Amino acid sequence: MKSLVIDLGNTNKKLALFDDDNLISVEQYSCFDLEILKGFISRNPGAGSCILSSVISYPDPIREFLSENFFFVEMNELTPLPVTIRYQTWNSLGSDRIAAAVAGSARFPGHDVLIINAGTCITYDFINKEKEYLGGGISPGIGMRFRALHTFTGKLPLISCGDYPDSELTGDTTDGSIRSGVLNGTLAEVEGIGARYRERWPDLKIIVSGGDHKYFVKRLKISIFAHPNIVLSGLQQILSFNVHKA
Repeated sequence: MKSLVIDLGNTNKKLALFDDDNLISVEQYSCFDLEILKGFISRNPGAGSCILSSVISYPDPIREFLSENFFFVEMNELTPLPVTIRYQTWNSLGSDRIAAAVAGSARFPGHDVLIINAGTCITYDFINKEKEYLGGGISPGIGMRFRALHTFTGKLPLISCGDYPDSELTGDTTDGSIRSGVLNGTLAEVEGIGARYRERWPDLKIIVSGGDHKYFVKRLKISIFAHPNIVLSGLQQILSFNVHKA
């Protein structure tokens, strides 16, 4: 059965078509409106159900269109889930973090799983082998770190990481020093946090996803699995759970 998954993030807006658990098509936009939605559906027909997850506000006509044309699930704190949430401040928990945990648990059933999603922010989400989401951590992403150094200092330039080249440990220019601090520092953070989780849960599976996942996949010394579209996959699984429940 085909399904439509919509993930509206702060930076990127993604539309995806699934056939059961298989990702058939995905498109990414910097903005989102009803015409973009209708265009994607016309190019990718056949979906009978839809889930929408958003961290931004979007126009009511989009909600109305989806409600009228699909079995529609709008992700919120009341959405039934195939996992148990043990997070204390449930109302402030991002649906992208929940979706990532759902997908991670489904990918490695019977295992403790840490999902590291490297995007605008770097999020760490832990779900145990009993399918209980316990929480994790949030830190600035690579791009945010470059922008922060430029914004909150008087003279440091705004540096682009480009295609994430290897950075020398000791930068011999200001640009090189910034790249060294941001890229090597972020890598050390991710590697260190992953290692600390694995010390506590030795059989831990670690999944790396998000827009910057390629930088870490090539360089991390700890054992990890790459899953670039884990949030979309998790949303699809939440949708499937609700369809069967209905």
